[in-house]
Parts: sequence; C-alpha cells; structure tokens
Amino acid sequence: MYVLFEGIDTCGKSTQIALLQEKYPNIITTKEPGGTPFGVKAREILLEDSLYSKRAELLLFLADRAEHYKRVVEPNQDKMLISDRGFISGIGYALANGDFDFEELVALNRFALYGHFPDKIILFLTNMKTLQERTSQKMLDGIELRGLEYLLEVQEHMKASILKLNIPHLFIDATQSIETIQKQIVHDLNL
Repeated sequence: MYVLFEGIDTCGKSTQIALLQEKYPNIITTKEPGGTPFGVKAREILLEDSLYSKRAELLLFLADRAEHYKRVVEPNQDKMLISDRGFISGIGYALANGDFDFEELVALNRFALYGHFPDKIILFLTNMKTLQERTSQKMLDGIELRGLEYLLEVQEHMKASILKLNIPHLFIDATQSIETIQKQIVHDLNL
C-alpha cells in the first residue's frame, strides 16, 4: 500500500512517520524530494529557493517524482510504503505559485508517476496560530520564507486537489496532540 503523508511545513508529518517507523519496523518510509540519490540533490536546490523560473522548479520536482517512483515505489508495491510528501504537495505549491492549470498539473504528475497515484493520502491540516508557534521555533527554509499565508494557501490547494481527484484520504486536524493523531493514523491504516 502506497500512502502519502501530506501537509505544509511544521504540520507534524515527519513526527508521525518517525513514530510509525519505530512502532512498525516493517513499514518502508521515504520522502519527496530526497528519497533517492538524485532526490537529495534536487532537494538541496529546491530548499534554497534559488530557481528564478517556477516552471523549472516544477520540472525538477517532477523529475524527482519519476525517479522516486521507479527506484522506491514500484519495487515496494507489495509492502506498506509511507512517503513524507508526494504529488499532492507538488500540485499545491504549483497552484499557489500561480500560472499553472490544475488539469495540466494532474497530467504531468500522472506522467511522472507512470499512471499510478497513491492508494491513500493522509493530509495534516493546521491553522495560522499553530503555524506561527511552530515556525517561530525553527530556522526557515527558502520555501517557508515565502510567508505563512502562502503556506496556508498551499494547504487549501492540497485539500481541494485530493477532493477533486477522489483519492481515498484521511484529513487530520494537525493541532491535536501527537498521541491523538497517531491513534487516528494507526486505526485508519489498520496497523
């Protein structure tokens, strides 16, 4: 089962993945970008926010996604595979950056994923207050420096995209306690 954990920065995805990995060592975890050797290099470029062209940024994400699918997702289709981000983030950020059409983005991502969307998406939803608290406690990367309103806009695009694509999903209130969220995920994934 291929599951995406999606959400904007500081929403708690990585914390939940680490807890699941600790409790269920048979789960395979990965991330986009950064789940392959190419992805590590792409991630460095993307987090610098140094690309002038938003199309170049999108194409770099798509190249990473195609490589990640072939190297990580496809060989592990018969296992529980959880990815920290995936194509829904790609669509959410691209739509927030403007100048992109939803259907075009879906087609490009379908191409990068060899026609295979994930089996389930868990989207962590946060609010301005929690986002302010959590981002104030860390060094912000180039994408986070675009602003908290920008991140919340990305979140809304992610949620709308999941609903439009009708992919099985779970929307999680990321302002809840870590333990409450963990119980919801374990129950939803039948772990």
